[in-house]
Amino acid sequence: MRILVVNGSLVLPYGIRKGSVLIEDGKIAEVSTGSEIKADGAEVIDAEGRYVSPGFIDMHTHGAGGYDFMDGTVDDIYGACKAHLEHGTTTILPTSMTSTSESLFSFIELFNKVELVREGCPEILGLHLEGPYFSPSQCGAQDPRYLRNPEPEEYERVLAMTDRIKRWSFAVELPGSDRFLSVLKKHGIVSSAAHTDADCHQIFNAFANGVELMTHFYSCMTSVKRVNAYRVAGAIEAGYLLDDMYVEVIADGCHLPAELLKLIYKVKGSDRICLITDSMRAAGMPDGEYWLGEIGKGVKCIKEDGVAKLPDRSAFAGSVATADRLVRTMINLADVPLYEAVKMASLVPAHLLHVDDRKGVIAEGRDADILIFDEDINISRIILRGEVYR
Repeated sequence: MRILVVNGSLVLPYGIRKGSVLIEDGKIAEVSTGSEIKADGAEVIDAEGRYVSPGFIDMHTHGAGGYDFMDGTVDDIYGACKAHLEHGTTTILPTSMTSTSESLFSFIELFNKVELVREGCPEILGLHLEGPYFSPSQCGAQDPRYLRNPEPEEYERVLAMTDRIKRWSFAVELPGSDRFLSVLKKHGIVSSAAHTDADCHQIFNAFANGVELMTHFYSCMTSVKRVNAYRVAGAIEAGYLLDDMYVEVIADGCHLPAELLKLIYKVKGSDRICLITDSMRAAGMPDGEYWLGEIGKGVKCIKEDGVAKLPDRSAFAGSVATADRLVRTMINLADVPLYEAVKMASLVPAHLLHVDDRKGVIAEGRDADILIFDEDINISRIILRGEVYR
């Protein structure tokens, strides 16, 4: 199938240019910001001056559309993925919740049955395991009953069960975390500091040994505190000081206020920020009560005020954001140029996950995952792997 997108404002990593895009056999065959592309017989889509963007990559999400990835069936996994596709996510990493060993093993067995590339569904790059190796003092909405230290017997069994784990988030200061990190590095799995009580120097050490990312920056991690009257820097300060450390940002306008979004952008720059939803099943759903994680076994929460909260409203419980909202928030609240906001939701996670040779940018030879949207990021067209989805 050949598709020619004309009259578009192409969102490129370095800026926005008027141009057109030719798609053939699921790939981007040609990009022009000058002369017209000749493509006899191609289906022509007139962007009418709207933005033509690479599809978004959500590398941290627990669900959407009433579905949670921990619900226990492949249909639930597909359902959550499809709900995200409606908001521009063309590539996705389903994310687990802290649970018992038995539930973790069952989740892995189920995920091994999932079609990673399925019609009408974002491409599933693999799994993001969030936990269960977290600090009790930074558990957030993760169930504290299931927190534990990394034990080789458990994580080596998981790694023997599947080759589909793309990234793993854990607290780097826990006993056994150094060995765990070395094993993840050997398997080529992206390691991320999360739900951690580590201080600045412990994050420095973890970074030196292979940790590349900080999960939902600011949420469930340490900042400056006093120890014996002296101020001690925390994980957040390490994230700023380590120039090459990537940080996840939940840009829903709730988890982080405008001032912090601006600060993160000012210090880290668009090349080291990955926009993520960290969404739960209530994303795209009306306000009300929901389960974060498996129904009846996860954590109860409430969706209100554009975010998910624990029932006592003491903390957020994931988000209800979608990828289009993340981009919109960075533009409107953090004063980030549109092309850089899009880059944080596409090319930067693609680079971190080592798929930037085929995803995250409008360029020849890349997968034809393309969005067309207006200035308010209202998506009018979705092209998924070279096929018009809507």
